[in-house]
Amino acid sequence: MIWFLRIAFAGVLITMLCATSWASAQCALWKTPHDVVMHPWFIATLFDCYFGFLTFYAWLFYKEPGWLARIGWLIAILLLGNIAMSTYLLITLFKLPADARVAQVLIRQKH
Repeated sequence: MIWFLRIAFAGVLITMLCATSWASAQCALWKTPHDVVMHPWFIATLFDCYFGFLTFYAWLFYKEPGWLARIGWLIAILLLGNIAMSTYLLITLFKLPADARVAQVLIRQKH
């Protein structure tokens, strides 16, 4: 299962890096048209996205014992979204042996 998760989150990271690079090459983020930024579905999707980020962060906050890591990952998630989240999961997954249980990914480990 750990190998599957490693592959899945590597796929998320690669896809997000490619999509973000492509979008950045097309148009700078700050040049997004006003009509798009003010569209109700854009706003609703942004709220949905950031509440998802904060939900993930609640779990990360539980997992990480140190305040420096907690604050650093919060900033990374709020700025980079799924790029930061998939990176965090890949770091977590590669710290574990390939035969680890999923519970070892989810539950705080004693150091």
